[in-house]
Amino acid sequence: MGSFKGHVVPGTLFLMVGLWHMWCSVYRYVTSPKTFRVRTWNPVPGFGGRLRYLELYMVVIGAFIDLCIELVYAPHLKYFVNGILNPSHMNNFEHSGMLIMFFIYGLVALVSVETSLLPLPDGALCLVGATAFSSEYLLFYFHSTNHKGLEGYYHYILVLLIGLCVLTSVLGALIPSSFPIDLSNSMAIALQGLWFYQTAFTLYGSMMPDGCQLNGNEIACRSADNQIRGELLANFQLFSMVVGVFVLVAVSYAFANFRFAHANQEGVGNADGDL
Repeated sequence: MGSFKGHVVPGTLFLMVGLWHMWCSVYRYVTSPKTFRVRTWNPVPGFGGRLRYLELYMVVIGAFIDLCIELVYAPHLKYFVNGILNPSHMNNFEHSGMLIMFFIYGLVALVSVETSLLPLPDGALCLVGATAFSSEYLLFYFHSTNHKGLEGYYHYILVLLIGLCVLTSVLGALIPSSFPIDLSNSMAIALQGLWFYQTAFTLYGSMMPDGCQLNGNEIACRSADNQIRGELLANFQLFSMVVGVFVLVAVSYAFANFRFAHANQEGVGNADGDL
């Protein structure tokens, strides 16, 4: 069983990265469509270049802090009980495996762009990112808490969104000049973040469907009809988020085209469309 904070914290990181990628993808395409390339990370402009790698540092530091919480704080260093892995904290150990992969992705990307030790192309970084998302996919697909009922349905939708992240990341490596793939990847990441938030507020917050409640470590619904109603509500919430993200993309594209499209004609933009 998870918790409100356990869903909000990763949801915030995914949402911030997804929205940032979404805007950068639109901006780079509008300002330089002929030289557009898929990217797994986007530099932050200004401040004399001091914040250029802010996104990657957020991924590395965020994953490391969360990893410390899962491996150090939660189990209180009690990793083994009676000679076996502590069964009370299997959830934390599983989460740690996923977090290690995102930490490795961020670290590999930083080493690649900041040093000459590991000069990887964007396509290779896309595959490293896809590997991190794959570990997350496997975590939620084969979860030791054995999600069932309404909780299982919300996590099933999360698995689908993570699968989209894996797919678009792999396609980004295979078709590196595709704007739709790059944009789809950012939308999938943002939707994943939003769904983490929705899961937190529904299962552990104030948006629990009528007839269902949190009893100890399980979500219990009084009847099958209550559970079905909750699942239908989840579908509506997902559709609303998808529509909202599409509207945001359309507005962002219209604004970028109106405000920055002249850069492409006047040669003001960078060759790769950086901000």
